[in-house]
Amino acid sequence: MNPPYKITGRILKLISEVSHKIGEINASFLVKQSPELRKRNRIRTIQASLAVEGNTLSIDQITALIENKRVLGPAKDILGVSNAIEVYDLLKKLNPFSERSFLTAHKTLMKGLIKNAGQYRRSAVGIVKGSQLAHVASPSGNVRYLMKDLFEYVKNNEDPLLIKSCVFHYEMEFIHPFTDGNGRMGRLWQTLLLMQEFPIIEFLPFETLINKNQKKYYRALSASDKQGESTVFIDFMLETVNESLEELLKERSGPISGHERINLFLSNYKTEFSRKDYMNYFKTISSATASRDLQFAVELGLITKFGDKNKTTYKHK
Repeated sequence: MNPPYKITGRILKLISEVSHKIGEINASFLVKQSPELRKRNRIRTIQASLAVEGNTLSIDQITALIENKRVLGPAKDILGVSNAIEVYDLLKKLNPFSERSFLTAHKTLMKGLIKNAGQYRRSAVGIVKGSQLAHVASPSGNVRYLMKDLFEYVKNNEDPLLIKSCVFHYEMEFIHPFTDGNGRMGRLWQTLLLMQEFPIIEFLPFETLINKNQKKYYRALSASDKQGESTVFIDFMLETVNESLEELLKERSGPISGHERINLFLSNYKTEFSRKDYMNYFKTISSATASRDLQFAVELGLITKFGDKNKTTYKHK
């Protein structure tokens, strides 16, 4: 059974905007142009995700830990950051559709911080905000079955991964499968799911915006709890990803050349293609620019041209 939610017009609009911005980032070659930007965003992601949970370490302290330098601070906070660094280094080895990987990630993230790291809780738990009980989690006896169903949903449901990643994040928070580390795991696993379709997400510091907008984050979780579906939370998370992509685009390090565009396209497009396919990949270029790029690739011997005018197609040589 699939978790309950609605795909609204606003959610569809946000999906379109996110997809377009990811296309722009790919087109600007941003990921390969700036390894320093990637490193900085990874550090911002770790700092922001842990800050939501009360970790006090700064960007400079986390940078020092990554560089194996000595850092002064609360031992628990230092261990939390060291664990997070280890988990993010493992991202590409984890399978987002595997419950075993999920438990392995939690074990790494929480080792030394709780006794049962990497294991589902075996006791009841409630989430307190201030002096009030905000949420009573699912009974511990149901956790294993609920998480199995949730993984079946992300593996088999045909909705866009942008939506399924938000649903997983919310439902996992609602189930609250661990005694601690649920928030960190929800945000980490959404990142890992999105990376399967959009590799740029690995370096997207949307956790920074969650940290800045913690009240909205928790309000979205609470509103979804009250409505009995994750629609409000999907909306919030897609808006957060969209804003993060906008920030990343502002940091781009310069325009991409025709040669770079061709190489990027050919590394990702292996079949016969047309100028229209090329323009669909780079949505911001003109038809004249596309024609020049493709002619340049023909002259370099990278591709072979077939046909004429609107029936022209190209193939890798």
